[in-house]
Amino acid sequence: MQNIVQRLLDGDRRALARMITLIENEVPAAHRYLAELHRHAGRAHIIGVTGAPGAGKSTLVTQLVRELRQREHKIGVVAVDPSSPFTGGALLGDRIRMMELAGDPNVFIRSMASRGSSGGLASSTGDVVRAMDAAGFDPIIIETIGTGQAEVEVMHSAHTVLVVYAPGMGDEIQAIKAGILEIADIFVVSKADKPGADQAAAQLSMLLGLDPNRRKGPWRIPILKTSALKTQGIVEVVDAMQQHLTVLKESGMLAQRAQRQARSEVQALILHAVMQALKTRVSEDEWSALVEAITVGERDPYSVAGELLERIRLREE
Repeated sequence: MQNIVQRLLDGDRRALARMITLIENEVPAAHRYLAELHRHAGRAHIIGVTGAPGAGKSTLVTQLVRELRQREHKIGVVAVDPSSPFTGGALLGDRIRMMELAGDPNVFIRSMASRGSSGGLASSTGDVVRAMDAAGFDPIIIETIGTGQAEVEVMHSAHTVLVVYAPGMGDEIQAIKAGILEIADIFVVSKADKPGADQAAAQLSMLLGLDPNRRKGPWRIPILKTSALKTQGIVEVVDAMQQHLTVLKESGMLAQRAQRQARSEVQALILHAVMQALKTRVSEDEWSALVEAITVGERDPYSVAGELLERIRLREE
């Protein structure tokens, strides 16, 4: 254990890549390694980048990494992609989207498949971020799939959340439905060189004005316009990210968000352990039979759940 952990802490990229592979493959030893790495993590600024598919998240992340490198940061990127329905692998790899950054020793990019996770993040994202954090990468950017309402999951993993909109996509109205307004720390209107960017920014400003809680907090959410074509607005976005981190620290909100993340992580680990325990005790055939019995009314879901919990010794006395 000490060998791969120490090499990762010493900045060995191959050790970090190996650790992430162990995490993704759910190798039992990975949890022991992560427990060892935990005390070396917690220093990185974690930034979530979310928004609807096609909003320009990947392009924005590439531009952000360029600007952060100009400021001599060592950046980690976790790009979560839709899973292939056949192999479970990522359909859109970082080597395709961010090829130009791959040769920089101070940039580590990992593309991960969501593998059916509904919230826009792969289930192992938090563990991968911890490994990058322990390896000295700061900040770490998480780019999510962009799946609508469940996208709010990113707030449990990131300190600063960027919500990306593109003009003409109708995202401003969707934001109300999806609850995205509640998680945004910074709004980015991408493709600002296209018609409708000013209107999109104005609509977002109006929507924010309808939320009294947002007007009372220590952080005023900025709405920033960017254009990858004209390399416009990227400096302002990076400045806003760093200013937000400062406000989080000074207001005590950083500690609150860290507690929220820790609570969410522990709950996720417990739920994962419960599902793994069920998988080892309930065969696929039995699952199918139970589902069929509930469907036709022979059984009810409450008693079935109770019996299964009792089988893994989680039923209350």
